[in-house]
Amino acid sequence: MKVESTKTKLKVNDNVVVISGADKGKRGKILKINRNSGRVIIEGINKRKKFLRPNQENPQGGFITMEFPINLSNVMLFCDKCKKGVRIGMETKDKQKTRVCKKCGKSLDK
Repeated sequence: MKVESTKTKLKVNDNVVVISGADKGKRGKILKINRNSGRVIIEGINKRKKFLRPNQENPQGGFITMEFPINLSNVMLFCDKCKKGVRIGMETKDKQKTRVCKKCGKSLDK
């Protein structure tokens, strides 16, 4: 069975804002993108407790708090100039593709 890969203009280390769900309005940095399931893990967002079984490294077992993935459709790239989540456009200059803010036109690539 072939799995469709989700297309996105977001990259790891981008600053994003959550636009829906329990963490709405919170900002964070993308740690990991899973294009097959269309989900992202964001630093400090959607934290949950996970139970660890006792093992050699952790003989007691117990709980750890970690970030869980949220859907790609629930995040927007954060523009420093606009101070909010924005849609992303692509611009070609000198055979270089760059991501730009649709509102103000500022380049979002470093």
